[in-house]
Amino acid sequence: MNLHWKFWVPTCVHVGEKIVNKKSGIFQEFGRSVFIVTGRRSSKMNGSLDDLTDALGELGLEFSIFDDVEENPSFTTVEKAANECRDFGADLVIGLGGGSPMDAAKAVAILAANPGLSAQELYDSSNYTSALPVIAIPTTAGTGSEVTQYSVLTSHEGVKAGFASDLAFPRHAMLDPRYTLKMPKDITISTAVDALSHALEGLLAETSNPLSDVLAQDAADKIKRALPKVLEMPDDLRWRQELLLASTEAGMVIAQTGTTLIHAMGYPLTTIKGLKHGIANAVLIVPVLSHISLTEPERVKKVVEVFGSVENLRSFLEKVGVYDVKVMISDKEAHDWARRAIESKHIRKTPGFFTETDLVRIYSSL
Repeated sequence: MNLHWKFWVPTCVHVGEKIVNKKSGIFQEFGRSVFIVTGRRSSKMNGSLDDLTDALGELGLEFSIFDDVEENPSFTTVEKAANECRDFGADLVIGLGGGSPMDAAKAVAILAANPGLSAQELYDSSNYTSALPVIAIPTTAGTGSEVTQYSVLTSHEGVKAGFASDLAFPRHAMLDPRYTLKMPKDITISTAVDALSHALEGLLAETSNPLSDVLAQDAADKIKRALPKVLEMPDDLRWRQELLLASTEAGMVIAQTGTTLIHAMGYPLTTIKGLKHGIANAVLIVPVLSHISLTEPERVKKVVEVFGSVENLRSFLEKVGVYDVKVMISDKEAHDWARRAIESKHIRKTPGFFTETDLVRIYSSL
């Protein structure tokens, strides 16, 4: 844990049913033109896009919709959206959807405010000093992107990586649990265990602090209690809201701590093997913690306190279906990915001692 630390989340969070309508006046605080960044289907199916456009229409605000964000948004997509946003003359960008649309919206807000800037240049924050304001409306309970300064994009070469900038923090986040009711079971699971990974990695990280630990423990406890209930009673709004709050709490955690080796190792499982991001993280949690426990058992004990033990955590993940997805990894892939992960910035935030051989072994055990 850091001896010198700060805790800063500049996002104002609004929670409740029909919150977009009840707090719609916020939208006109930023100007008259709104650029909505969303995915291809889910915001239309869960009613969130209709709620948002109705609210904007009642206020007399102009809006343009970019609804072509794919899962794991690409450089090409955010650059295209930014050009449309700039041409539209937007005063405000709204990210509506899961992590991909919200991450894309953050990138669009910076690119649109900095003509000539490429998506690759987002990874060096000294390249830009301004951004359009962003409001985030999550429709999944997992990424926590509505309260972080991070945006994860996929390069032209297919490499998934995140950039961080305080300019990317949303000004407001609007959480309505109704939008999560139509999430399919597999998305419910993958997003919830993504939030769990954020909470546990926040507890694990060398950059953790007392406030982030409190939020992380609470988020993990919420997910432990709520996820089985949601899988049993998917239409129960109370438990859906618990997962949504846990996701936001865990997002606040990683906004302070960042993520660890678990995320670095998970990226190729998503971009190359097609595992959903949350599942890619979740299958790595137990083997990574087991390795760390060999040298830092007390640290791992703190991380799994809500579950009681690493084995109990493994049982929970098994119960909610994390291990139902199987992945085949070749020896070459394991070595290539291990080399990339061992060189990542995430390794510096991860306690314990890892060699490239250790990471190959972990990949091979999946």
